Amino acid sequence: MWCDTGYNTPNTYKHAEKVIKDLNLNVFLYVPKQTSAHRDVVMGIPSVDAPEHALFTEQVKLEPFRRAMEEHKPKVWFTNLRQGQTAFRDSIGIFSVSKDGVLKVSPFYYWSDADLDTYLAEHNLPNEFKYFDPTKALENRECGLHA
Repeated sequence: MWCDTGYNTPNTYKHAEKVIKDLNLNVFLYVPKQTSAHRDVVMGIPSVDAPEHALFTEQVKLEPFRRAMEEHKPKVWFTNLRQGQTAFRDSIGIFSVSKDGVLKVSPFYYWSDADLDTYLAEHNLPNEFKYFDPTKALENRECGLHA
């Protein structure tokens, strides 16, 4: 499942399309119910301290994610949470369970950025460094997907 906020960079979209094609991935795309163009006119991208930020995050990230989870009803959710990213992530470990009972598996939990870079190089996998998450705005801010 890919929950696309509508605010990815052109490089991110090109990277995703290449990886999906090259690895022959079966990806289900979920997008917000309102286009980013419409939202930009009505709300813009609010700062993390603005009262509108919670609604913005709900619209672009949380609602599409919940919709994807409800439609697919997975028993296991693979994620890339890693120790050292935030205080919350330091507390969860490789395995955790969501409030809905889905087993969350973070296979790279103890991996450093250098470990991941080495793995990508050894397996000739591409990486994309120029991305944008409009719900975070701060480097160490949680994304909000800890259902």
